[in-house]
Amino acid sequence: MLHLSARMPERGLDVRLHVERGETVAILGPNGAGKSTLLGVLAGLVRPETGRAALAGRALFRLGSESADDQHGHASREFAAPGGSRTGRPQDTWLPPHARGVALLAQDALLFPHLSSAANVAFGPRSAGATRREAQARALHWLGEVDATDLAARRPARLSGGQAQRVAVARALAAEPQLLLLDEPLAALDVAAAPVLRRMLRRVLADQTVLIVTHDVLDALTLADRVVVMHEGRIIEQGPTRDVLERPRTRFTADLAALNLITGTNTHAGVVMDADATVILPCPSGAPADMPAGSRVGVAVRPANVLVSLTEPRGPNLTVLPALVRDLEPRGDVVRVRSDGLFADLTPRVIADLDLGPGIRAYFSFAAVDAVTYPL
Repeated sequence: MLHLSARMPERGLDVRLHVERGETVAILGPNGAGKSTLLGVLAGLVRPETGRAALAGRALFRLGSESADDQHGHASREFAAPGGSRTGRPQDTWLPPHARGVALLAQDALLFPHLSSAANVAFGPRSAGATRREAQARALHWLGEVDATDLAARRPARLSGGQAQRVAVARALAAEPQLLLLDEPLAALDVAAAPVLRRMLRRVLADQTVLIVTHDVLDALTLADRVVVMHEGRIIEQGPTRDVLERPRTRFTADLAALNLITGTNTHAGVVMDADATVILPCPSGAPADMPAGSRVGVAVRPANVLVSLTEPRGPNLTVLPALVRDLEPRGDVVRVRSDGLFADLTPRVIADLDLGPGIRAYFSFAAVDAVTYPL
């Protein structure tokens, strides 16, 4: 469905991505990772130095060395479709944004202030040549799909943030894009509106091809079939959503998923940690076929399953790691206690009873049953 490779050395972007028809892919990563730049490239708003992209067999762009390869017959078939404008180097092809079949929805709804909600939604079909009656019918259909029929006559000034975003989603879908790009669509909403819109998106996006940029792991778990993790302009990890977020391969992804990640080597006695050769997690089932002795493994532990004490705990199948408390971070009903190794979520009462603070030496521990071990 979508094939993309793009390089922008000045922004540090170097990505290759494939998305199947009807698939929703969440793109996670910190600010500056290149997520929004990637969407801009696909929407035709940002031009990479080199690369190529095809959507449903039609070339969106072929630039630089990639298009030179095309001229000499080395391009793969999915990038060979003609069309678009040629600018810059003679062999370059660049399809303009309006001709791509791609819709981009940002966290700001950007509705036309002088038009009603229905007219905003009808704008895309009208621009594509639909009659006024056809565009109106399509607008009312999609307003109904996003539970916003009662907002049809309202102008944006009379809409709440959540209502405006519903109308913006309807407007994007009414254009019948082959690819829908969502850039932090829930980020500007309050805590009451976000869950409602998230449920709506899950329903209306079920049969669409979607890339959604988000900082929220809950968005990925709720909406996405697959997750792509970006860092410094590159994809560092990707795969089925739960596999990536529950069994991270990198420390960076573990931090995104709020998991402790320990890497090491599997042995018959347990996992030998990379950090200090400590042996942890005796495996009750021995060495499974996909994790033979000597293989690289990851161990993921939820912070709620990590205990902190001032005296060394003892027990069978218990991993104990002494460490200095680095900082305390309030997070709603719990406090995240961080060390250079593990972090734990404790209640304020436990923090007070232990008199924990930065610089205190403590023991961080977890049971084997509370950890997940998997091959890297």
